[in-house]
Amino acid sequence: AKFFAHLFFTDAIGWEVMGVIKLNEDDTTSSSRIFIKLLWQELAEYIGMTKLIARVRDPTLQEAFDGLFPRDNPRDTRFAINFFTSIGLGGLTEDLRGHLKSAPKVAAALPNMGKKSRKKSVSSSSSSSSDSSSSDSSSDSSSDSESEDEKKKRERRKKRDSRRRSRSTSRRSRGGRRR
Repeated sequence: AKFFAHLFFTDAIGWEVMGVIKLNEDDTTSSSRIFIKLLWQELAEYIGMTKLIARVRDPTLQEAFDGLFPRDNPRDTRFAINFFTSIGLGGLTEDLRGHLKSAPKVAAALPNMGKKSRKKSVSSSSSSSSDSSSSDSSSDSSSDSESEDEKKKRERRKKRDSRRRSRSTSRRSRGGRRR
């Protein structure tokens, strides 16, 4: 990642190469996110945040950054915002934040499509609930379903914890020995 950051900084490779990166929960793994994190942190260190923000906002490079700063799906937009904010580069996401606020609220059912990924990312779902609360009544049903999901999660945790407790008490009753 540091090597590629150096290549970008020295313009040895074109920034259009960034177009192959799709930053969203479904298309990235933890190791690829670490690579992206190191790459962008190095770029910020080499170039500086002011110049990096200007580069990201450059109209000629918008197509190259579409995968890193997605605007087509609110869920992916929130993921990118949370990602860059968590690695200390939240300043890069100001345009995305503005886009998310001005985006039409018809996508209230969209977060329900990715239930698996929403369970993984608590910050993503919390930001979606705050966005949906400022919307119309159709988004209220979305937040109701989120609270139902949270109830189901709590019930599963209780069951899992009670199973663990019952296993540990049965081990104690046998004197801590396994058969």
